[in-house]
Amino acid sequence: MIKTLQAVKFLFIAPLILAFLFVINLMTSPGHWWVQWVALGLGIAWVISLFRVLKAVVLAGGLAALAAYLLNRQQPR
Repeated sequence: MIKTLQAVKFLFIAPLILAFLFVINLMTSPGHWWVQWVALGLGIAWVISLFRVLKAVVLAGGLAALAAYLLNRQQPR
């Protein structure tokens, strides 16, 4: 649960970090784009975090669907 919450947080924080580093790259060395390597690393981590969040959402949705099915089955008609 904690890892999933951290993954959700990272999905919002990583683009901000990248934008900040992009500005630093523009100000310090505009001819040399070292920020592309940071973007590659953050992008890989971002996709992994996205999959972790999607897995949690699918699991929660499946459990909710199972609970709804079982509750519907037990009620008399």
